[in-house]
Amino acid sequence: MKVCKFGGTSVATADQIRKVVDIVTSDIGRKIIVVSAPGKRFSDDIKVTDLLIKLGEKALANEDTEVELNEVVNRFHGIANDLGLSNDIVETIKHDLKDRLSRHKEDSLLFMDTMKAAGEDNNAKMIAAYFQFIGVDAKYINPREGGLLVNNRPERVRALPQGDEKLAKLRDEQGIIVFPGFFGYTEDGTLRTFNRGGSDITGSIIAAAIKADLYENFTDVDSVFAANPTVIDNPVSIETMTYREMRELAYAGFSVFHDEALIPAFRKSIPVRIKNTNNPYAPGTLIVKERDYNEQQVIGIAADSGFTAIYVDKYLMNLEIGFGRRLLQILEEEEISYEHTPSGIDNLSIILRSRVLTKEKEERIIERIHKELEPDAVIVEHDYSMIVLVGEGMQYTTGLAGRAASAIARTGANIEMINQGSSEVSLVFGVKVQDETKTLKELYKEFFVKSYAH
Repeated sequence: MKVCKFGGTSVATADQIRKVVDIVTSDIGRKIIVVSAPGKRFSDDIKVTDLLIKLGEKALANEDTEVELNEVVNRFHGIANDLGLSNDIVETIKHDLKDRLSRHKEDSLLFMDTMKAAGEDNNAKMIAAYFQFIGVDAKYINPREGGLLVNNRPERVRALPQGDEKLAKLRDEQGIIVFPGFFGYTEDGTLRTFNRGGSDITGSIIAAAIKADLYENFTDVDSVFAANPTVIDNPVSIETMTYREMRELAYAGFSVFHDEALIPAFRKSIPVRIKNTNNPYAPGTLIVKERDYNEQQVIGIAADSGFTAIYVDKYLMNLEIGFGRRLLQILEEEEISYEHTPSGIDNLSIILRSRVLTKEKEERIIERIHKELEPDAVIVEHDYSMIVLVGEGMQYTTGLAGRAASAIARTGANIEMINQGSSEVSLVFGVKVQDETKTLKELYKEFFVKSYAH
């Protein structure tokens, strides 16, 4: 049995939905499908989720929502009409949206969750209706009915294992199940959404709960590539990779697969295959627990910008018990998570996502570090990019870090930071953002272009 998830571009138009139906009906193992909200139909288009956010914000501001409501309804109406469906499904969707708009708005975050989830929820209803329209046994199942249980606020939303028993029963349902991605319900019936891209998480949770033989994640690319195809011309496809490798690459900017989505599949050892809705016969990329590391030590190279470094210097820091803990506690009390902490005996750097650091927080943090830790210097540097080499085989390969550093040196870029995790699955180089592209290109040549001569 397979669980299939179809992303926003895969369900953006009637033609794309017909492709989805052909894919699902071509394999009797494809029993449960998880769908996203309609995505972009063309490059300058607006995703339905973004239209819903605009609609929700208007409602919260107590402004007239007629224009924004009609925008959303018209998108669904256009798809339904092109699929040959009756207007009943459009009326159902319109009624659902109006019902959501009429709900309590005291908690703006939960109200916005309810509005954002309308894209996936109503698209699942419409796709199930189309299956039925063409004579295929299929039904829509809401996450609350299906058993996708999530935790309460204020904790970050995550699925609870208490829901797995009910989710497992989906395996015994007759026909094809169309399940909306992106959201679940707390025990008291409160709707909460995962982060953007959370439909990947839904598919993974269901695949793990029903003990699927395979979780197929359909997107708009043939496979995961070894580097960003918008930067590298025709990068090599990755045929097989491990969960840890995909997790590292997704974290470092690979947008093909949500980085949190692998966790449920990983825990139950469910293999995951990335496939292309527009080219379903391409083999795609298989993600498994282990692979043959001898074939390719470095599996991929990712680059992500938008980092800030806080550099703290203090003589004899290494002898000061609790220094690191007190520094990180300042960040914790400002509700900021950190990404890397490279250090020396007298200095410690903390790498953060720049988006979490407002000007006010930055000033407060610097002031607290000076006051509470009495360092010799505190320097904050913005506009960093992190270049990440990923591969389970790197830990068995001598000289790899040297090759990477030499490649970066050839570009003339300065390495601002080097960090290697204890698992040695990834090697991170910090460079200034203006050096990101040339560094990525040179590293790709070093590790993936066999004819490249130094």
